[in-house]
Amino acid sequence: MSDLAISPRTASRSYGAMILRRFLSHRMAVVGAIVVFVLCFSALFAQFIAPHDPLRIDTSLRFLPPFASWEYPLGTDDLGRDTLSRLLYGGQVSLIVGIVAMLTTMVTGTLVGLAAGYYGGVVDNLLMRLVDTLLCFPQVFLLLVIAAFVPPTILSISLIIGLTSWMEVSRIVRAQVSTIKSSDFVQAARGFGATNWRIMLVELLPNIVAPVLVAATLKVATAVLMESYISFLGYGVQPPMASWGNMLTNAQGYFDTAPYLAILPGLLITLSVMGFNFLGDGLRDAFDARLKMDA
Repeated sequence: MSDLAISPRTASRSYGAMILRRFLSHRMAVVGAIVVFVLCFSALFAQFIAPHDPLRIDTSLRFLPPFASWEYPLGTDDLGRDTLSRLLYGGQVSLIVGIVAMLTTMVTGTLVGLAAGYYGGVVDNLLMRLVDTLLCFPQVFLLLVIAAFVPPTILSISLIIGLTSWMEVSRIVRAQVSTIKSSDFVQAARGFGATNWRIMLVELLPNIVAPVLVAATLKVATAVLMESYISFLGYGVQPPMASWGNMLTNAQGYFDTAPYLAILPGLLITLSVMGFNFLGDGLRDAFDARLKMDA
């Protein structure tokens, strides 16, 4: 074997290093990754970080403003509950909904896109007409219609959001599969007797990971925002369990006297959405082979 030959493992490491270098050169993506990490870390370890039980009520401490007490650094709400603790546990709920909804979206959209792109013809037309029909309805409208008939739990809300937001992903996957399904490696797999599902899941799916991964990060941001919408309208996570969306709902009547009750969860929703969007933009640019690396 020639000394100039490059092993697959070395090539994989070089490609990974190139992706990482491109990502790190995207400053806003790095900022987004840091924001996402901090939010996810604080949500994951909320029970260790939160100074108080988020459900504990003490009416003698109602509307304590932020920074007025070391014991309650972000103040208290209308029932005397610690705002910082509720933000941490609310982030746990909101991010769980976002991640579960994203997984539901990616699985559904990827399967539909794989089938449509690979089979083509009648299957493609039927599936894409279904996608076009669902895209005619605003997602918030679909969410509210379905949520009105489903008991609001974390799982049900996550599934509702995921099952009403997969259409764009299916289009992305279909376009990628339609492009590469006639490649030599697919023809070789078919010649060796591989089944259609094996070709789709083993041969095609690994080659469209990049756009799927980018879409996944963006869908987390969308799901967090959708959860906030429906919680704000009263169809989401129900009190006393906290989420950033229902914290905004509870703060509506106190915006003049205690604006921090609305500002703090609103700020965290904004940061999480921006963080995941910046992360998705960075991943998209890092995986884009048309971009040139700096020397």
